[in-house]
Amino acid sequence: MSENPERRGMHDMGGDPDHRWSGPVPRAEHVLAPWEKEVDAIRTLLGRKGLQTADELRLGIEKLSGEDYARLSYYERWTRSVVHTMELKGIIAPGAFAAKVAALKGQR
Repeated sequence: MSENPERRGMHDMGGDPDHRWSGPVPRAEHVLAPWEKEVDAIRTLLGRKGLQTADELRLGIEKLSGEDYARLSYYERWTRSVVHTMELKGIIAPGAFAAKVAALKGQR
């Protein structure tokens, strides 16, 4: 039974014959920016504390819209997933993270 490609998420590129969602894989080393290291550390701590599993992180990324998935970087996707999970679990208030980001941008 073949799967309907229109039902695939943006993340599911395997076996896509025309590669309409994918592009070449960059082979250059990526030096992590400080904020990316912080996101990685936060995610690790959330896992150790039992607040977000790897499956929950993956699910949050898979639920991104195709537009967001294509536009966001790897760690931006992680951030979106972490925030979504923390809001769902009532650990942070809905919109609190977005409000803080907006306030910080306004300080520039």
